[in-house]
Amino acid sequence: MDLSYTPREEEFRARLRAWLATALPGLPAEPPRDDWPARRAYDLGWQRMLYDAGYAGVHWDSSPVLRLIFLEETERAGAPYVGANFVGLLHAGPTIAAEGTAEQRARWLPPILRGEQVWCQGFSEPDAGSDLASLRTRAWRDGDCYVVTGSKIWTSHAEVADWCELLVRTDPDAPRHRGISWLAMPMDAEGVTVRPLRTLAGTAEFAEVFLDEVRVPVAHRVGEENDGWRVTQVTLSFERGTAFAGEVVACRRVLASLARAARENGRWDDPVRRRALVRLEAEFRALWRLVQWNVSEAEASGGVPGAGGSVFKLRYSHARQELYDTAADVLGADALDLDRPWVPDRLSALAYTIAAGTSQIQRSIVAERILGLPRGR
Repeated sequence: MDLSYTPREEEFRARLRAWLATALPGLPAEPPRDDWPARRAYDLGWQRMLYDAGYAGVHWDSSPVLRLIFLEETERAGAPYVGANFVGLLHAGPTIAAEGTAEQRARWLPPILRGEQVWCQGFSEPDAGSDLASLRTRAWRDGDCYVVTGSKIWTSHAEVADWCELLVRTDPDAPRHRGISWLAMPMDAEGVTVRPLRTLAGTAEFAEVFLDEVRVPVAHRVGEENDGWRVTQVTLSFERGTAFAGEVVACRRVLASLARAARENGRWDDPVRRRALVRLEAEFRALWRLVQWNVSEAEASGGVPGAGGSVFKLRYSHARQELYDTAADVLGADALDLDRPWVPDRLSALAYTIAAGTSQIQRSIVAERILGLPRGR
């Protein structure tokens, strides 16, 4: 594994950095955090700018190393994140690129890259969160369509989404990991009801989605029927492996601002707080190296991250929580000001040990797939 960058990769970095310096000053003001229709328009507008500049395809058409440089530089420059379309760009899109047919790739990938469509993820259910294979949403064949009935929860940005990457049970009699299929469902289909869920931070980026005999064309199935669990592992490998790379850079930026704040308010003089900040700096440097390791592994295996993504996700989830706990200690009463942009990030950090697979699930994956330990009962 080589963690250094080639001259070509450094040239890409310099070119991207120069473009960002020109493009970012012309962006409109960012909408309020809880106005998701406006956020959708803002996020898709940024995606269109990337497309017109030739950078939109970095997510799928470039090497994992160039993808990493792209995330690093955009985050360091303070560019908008993928926002409302993170499922399309970081989960569904890469899955379709890896597992979809030529027709499916031609249909769904260009609109995502051009900033024309938003996707959401219909995986979790009220009784199938960490144990995703126990999902009950049912789909049965009726001619050229599946008829889908059930419900999903924690569906990110469902109220502003055009499409949903949906897991359904197509064979209720098969072992639970073998009777699942991966569908692309239009969110405007008859029988789809979206009910937003308000979070502790006061925003409504999650929703419940109810499906009442929704008809989804068989042509919208990615992968073979009942092979959805394998396809889902591809989706989750992207979600856990490289999708958080930009956030590591963001956390390092937050950490630097905390160090400045500690020096200004006198709390840097406390050796316990100072040691906590320095230890977190080492932690996030190590996590960045782990990201590079996972990217190198993905590049060697055709672009799909491996089980190392679970190692990263497990440690990153807890490090992020430690970062914002330390931030609260450094800032004192200011940590309670919800108008400060980073405070909702602290609240959202509490969910990171649950989202994209709980820490308990990640430990099981590491134990079984990396360490070769026997499967627990």
